[in-house]
Amino acid sequence: MPARQAEARWEGTLKEGNGNLKLGSGAFEGPFSFSSRFENSPQANPEELLGVAHAGCFSMALSGALERAGFPVEYVHTNAKVNLNKGDSGFAITSIDLEVEAKVPNLDDATFQTKAEDTKNNCIISKALSSVPMTINAKLVK
Repeated sequence: MPARQAEARWEGTLKEGNGNLKLGSGAFEGPFSFSSRFENSPQANPEELLGVAHAGCFSMALSGALERAGFPVEYVHTNAKVNLNKGDSGFAITSIDLEVEAKVPNLDDATFQTKAEDTKNNCIISKALSSVPMTINAKLVK
């Protein structure tokens, strides 16, 4: 398996400086700043990139798990909310909330919930982030 790469460059002071994030694939490159990370500036930030990685991994892994169980998936849509908060020891990612919607013909909700919970605990990115508390709200669409 190839190693995946990404890079970041920061110039200047923490609050007045600015940076650039770039995926090794070339699929994304964009600016980030103190205000896009800790306030509400519309630029990119590392936490949302972590969130999209988690959402993508989860969606693929759940689709694969359901397919292996005999339930071909029409779609899995995942929204990952990465919560960054300041505590006594500084800023930290304090939790990740996964909102999942899937359309899977002939699947009962109990089986879906079990597969979604198992995927939350075992997709590659979830394992890498296992020190962060995670919640899941999974909805099966008929």
